[in-house]
Amino acid sequence: MKKVFCMSVAMVMSLGAGEALAAGCLKGAAVGAVAGHVAGHHAVAGAIVGCAVGHHMAKEQARKSTEVHAAAQTH
Repeated sequence: MKKVFCMSVAMVMSLGAGEALAAGCLKGAAVGAVAGHVAGHHAVAGAIVGCAVGHHMAKEQARKSTEVHAAAQTH
């Protein structure tokens, strides 16, 4: 279990650095790893998918935040 978790963290961190990890990837990977483990010992697959989903959600949230700030400045 510990070995699989360490391998999944190392793999997620090797996917990219900087913004990709900061923008929801680590949080999503952690949640995905736990969900994957509970769903049938698929922690690595869960971490990969969780990273992608977390990054996507953070990107969408940043886009919406930018739109709200831009709309507030024009009024």
